[in-house]
Amino acid sequence: MNKSESTIQVPERKKRVYLSEDFKVDTWETIQPYFEELKSREINSVEELEKWMADRSELESVLSEDLGWRYIRMTCDTQNEEITKAFQYFVSEIDPKVAPYDHELNQKLMHSPYVNGLDQEKYRIYLRGVERALEIFREENIPLNTEISTKQQQYAAITGAMTVTLDGEEMTLQRAADRLKLNDRSKREEAWKAVQERRIEDRQKLDDLFDELLQLRNQVAKNADFDNFRDYMFAALGRFDYTPKDCFDFHASIEQTIVPLLMRIDEERKKELQVDELRPWDLDVDTSGKKPLEPFKTGEELLEKTVQVFYKLDTYLGDCLATMRAMGHLDLESRKGKAPGGYNYPLDEIGVPFIFMNATSSLRDVVTMLHEGGHAVHSFLTREMSLNAFKHPPSEVAELASMSMELISMDYWDTFFENEDELRRAKRTYLESVLETFPWVATVDKFQHWIYEHPQHTQEERHTEWVNIFETFNHKIVSWKGLEKYKPFVWQKQLHIYEVPFYYIEYAMAQLGAIAVWKSYKENPAVGLAAYKRALALGYSVSIGEVYQAAGIKFDFSTDYIKSLADFVQEEMEKL
Repeated sequence: MNKSESTIQVPERKKRVYLSEDFKVDTWETIQPYFEELKSREINSVEELEKWMADRSELESVLSEDLGWRYIRMTCDTQNEEITKAFQYFVSEIDPKVAPYDHELNQKLMHSPYVNGLDQEKYRIYLRGVERALEIFREENIPLNTEISTKQQQYAAITGAMTVTLDGEEMTLQRAADRLKLNDRSKREEAWKAVQERRIEDRQKLDDLFDELLQLRNQVAKNADFDNFRDYMFAALGRFDYTPKDCFDFHASIEQTIVPLLMRIDEERKKELQVDELRPWDLDVDTSGKKPLEPFKTGEELLEKTVQVFYKLDTYLGDCLATMRAMGHLDLESRKGKAPGGYNYPLDEIGVPFIFMNATSSLRDVVTMLHEGGHAVHSFLTREMSLNAFKHPPSEVAELASMSMELISMDYWDTFFENEDELRRAKRTYLESVLETFPWVATVDKFQHWIYEHPQHTQEERHTEWVNIFETFNHKIVSWKGLEKYKPFVWQKQLHIYEVPFYYIEYAMAQLGAIAVWKSYKENPAVGLAAYKRALALGYSVSIGEVYQAAGIKFDFSTDYIKSLADFVQEEMEKL
């Protein structure tokens, strides 16, 4: 145990001011009186308006945390009907009843004669968001959003049940994917094909589910007077700082600068593996012929080593993870019945988040843990902010927190890789994956633009368009000969397309920002780390550009900027 960890004080939630200490989210009838009181309360001064905002924020925190725990429990065990029912109850019986009150409270705030007396610098971002929410709210979308939430859960249930049997052992697809690192090419091929076969078994189910979601989302957009769901989502996600055209320009810049770079890396890989053709199962194996990296064996070891890395970086960062461990706010190992993927779920009242992931024993798992750890630190840095809304920055900022953590922690990866050669391999493999983020994000993002600009498309047209976009950005020299039947369905593995539409371009924007944070950290670790923490502590009290500025970097995705940062990554790779 780290010396500083032994003195960890497990935080308690702040004393409630508006709700009673023993208040529990049970039924709508127990919650409604608070919304009614906020709706009818008289407000006669700026101070009273601020008190009203704080009370509303407290109620939001409690509801948000309760929903959080229901979601966490459901994803930890997708097969437990009681847990799923508890989550669905909130989504179908509580959420839809909150929505109209939210709208009325937003109106009450913006129509208050005292709103202009508020500190405009402090509240400008919050008020801008409230105004946007008022613009896009439509009563008729409430039941549609409930239906969408319910359908989205089906994706986790379908994919969470997917397993394959290899060498007589039943395993999750995540665990099977670890075999793509084996030196035995036939074993890799067997694992890759087994995973694809299992996925396409449910292709029709997933295609039909997506058609239903597409129809519902399109209706939500039409109801709110938008031309399409893409434009609606840009408003709903609060994208004040860039437009769809900026996204298209970003895609083009990635195609121009990053794709040729990755083609050279793939050519090199083909040469080093001494194969006539590079195949999809050749992309994760280490070309040195050495056995796959195994940075840890159990979830507990992964956590212990990550805590050590965080302490080496900074005591505060170490304390964040150590606190989560002391509180049991982590579920790390892959198992049957657990939803796929990984996340850091902010818990708004206690202010200590929960990390969920599906670790097996790979480098990718280390990166995921560091990534989610970066999100967790962000939650800690914003937990004392006065309004709940301030604690929830947009993804372009949230992902900057996580992706920067992956990079700035690299100086201490010897905690996972004591052998110098393994450390070098890990860093090089990881930096390649950093560059690979860009084309994959461009693929998923461009695909979503097309989907929602053409809502009447058929499943066949969707498959064709996916393949076209996929081939524009990804591994152009990889041969899919004989595997063509799998390619049209690769998009179905991306949970964001089903569960959080349009939340993806942010990864590429934040990846650029993270490289810039890393560059600054490499130049001066103390200054770089202080700027990183200072920027995250701003939460969503300032614009995206201002957060990036506080971190000492630019919010910029021009071709020149991408090229300069890609060149920096290449230089660092060459040093290895």
